[in-house]
Amino acid sequence: MVNEFQNGALSTRLGIPMIYGIDAVHGQNNVYGATIFPHNVGLGVTRDPELAKKIGAATALEVRATGIPYAFAPCIAVCRDPRWGRCYESYSEDHKIVQAMTEIIPGLQGDIPANSRKGVPYVAGKDKVAACAKHYVGDGGTTDGINENNTVIDWHGLLKIHMPGYYSSIIKGVSTIMVSYSSWKGNKMHANYDLVTGFLKNKLRFRGFVISDWEGIDRITTPPHANYSYSVQAGVHAGIDMIMIPYNYTEFIDDLTFQVKNNIIPMTRIDDAVRRILKVKFIMGIFENPLADLSLVNQLGSQEHRELAKEAVRKSLVLLKNGENADNPLLPLPKKASKILVAGSHADDLGAQCGGWTIQWQGLNGNNLTIGTTILEAIKKTVDPSTQLIYEENPDSTFVSSNKFSYAIVVVGEPPYAETEGDSLNLTLPATDLTTISNVCGAVKCVVVIISGRPVVIQPYVEKMDALVAAWLPGTEGQGVADVLFGDYGFTGKLARTWFKTVDQLPMNVGDKYYDPLFPFGFGLTTEPVKAN
Repeated sequence: MVNEFQNGALSTRLGIPMIYGIDAVHGQNNVYGATIFPHNVGLGVTRDPELAKKIGAATALEVRATGIPYAFAPCIAVCRDPRWGRCYESYSEDHKIVQAMTEIIPGLQGDIPANSRKGVPYVAGKDKVAACAKHYVGDGGTTDGINENNTVIDWHGLLKIHMPGYYSSIIKGVSTIMVSYSSWKGNKMHANYDLVTGFLKNKLRFRGFVISDWEGIDRITTPPHANYSYSVQAGVHAGIDMIMIPYNYTEFIDDLTFQVKNNIIPMTRIDDAVRRILKVKFIMGIFENPLADLSLVNQLGSQEHRELAKEAVRKSLVLLKNGENADNPLLPLPKKASKILVAGSHADDLGAQCGGWTIQWQGLNGNNLTIGTTILEAIKKTVDPSTQLIYEENPDSTFVSSNKFSYAIVVVGEPPYAETEGDSLNLTLPATDLTTISNVCGAVKCVVVIISGRPVVIQPYVEKMDALVAAWLPGTEGQGVADVLFGDYGFTGKLARTWFKTVDQLPMNVGDKYYDPLFPFGFGLTTEPVKAN
């Protein structure tokens, strides 16, 4: 498909190749059979920039394997309120972790040469992709975590919390930056000349190109597209170089052409945009190699990449509770037991463990969306062959108490979602999940594994659990979860987000004056790997 588009571009009068980009935000997540890495909320827990870099390199190969040279990643939002539906796209509430994890950029693009000027975009060849730091700026700081809404913070706060990730990204040679749908102090970022041109281009000397979000300029007005010619003028004047328009591109071209011809938009602004876009295309080598490199096709979902994803899953798990006291831990679980129970809505659901932005924008439930290992399958592979394993998604308490289970693993969590669909004011787990926790943990020793894009309300249920693990959205490699539950590897993850007691406390972030979390930022119990006999 991409080659067909490219051949179309090459057959035009000037023969300038087009640049095709895709939302590869946790691997090449739009394509069947690709390796789906943990979402950023889990990667932040690892505090491992080198791991992020390796994931960037693997993602670049899988994106290039499908003929695409440009990824709309990473999201370097600093999510300050978990009610935001995109919180799982953020590495942490702490900008220092977000800054450290921008190391994914040289993974995607390649390391900038030692002698190159800072801030100049760089892509190291045809097994690398152009990256995109997003969403500039303040997307994770909106009031009540409402997606695409208004971030109310002073200039100092914007610079201190939301801007540092951009400094790091620009220094590392990021090729493009995407503007946020959100506003700062009531002003839409897509129309913010001072921040896009004044600060990003002139002050920070960013030399790549600035891209709008999907229909981003339409949303400058309320309702969207209400005054399109104004939106075109405001967006282009603000300094956006490439406009993402899925449907009404002829209207955009007509409006922009009219405004340039009538000196509403100066030609210098067009020249700036074209120069920047061509610069990135030249740097990427897309003029020399405009078409897909078919030799990379075996990189998609390769075993090496799945092993890397498994490592990322293991390092992103956070052990929040382990027995009533340190002398009596439940984890690591024994592989050899007479009979164990696996329960819960997320135990055998690949789509749920991948979350949103997987095959489809909102994600999908079920096991036929792509290739991977569910947590249930991983547990079956991990326990001793003599161990009897019973899987019952939502067992009643009588079933649990009458079966003489050695212990139970309950895997529950949020359904898949993306963007505004994920905004939540209550952050509760589905009622059936809570019933399953009560039924199982009330009758047998249990570890609860939560699959979610953010902390959720669990305070009333922690008492009932013997152990509790936050597994975030681990992706296709569920084996990484079993590896740590059964002690082949130890728990090492530390919370990169505050785990609140009640939603009334939100927003609550580390360093706040009134900080009273259920589990604080940086918390995480550790276990040692079990030596094989």
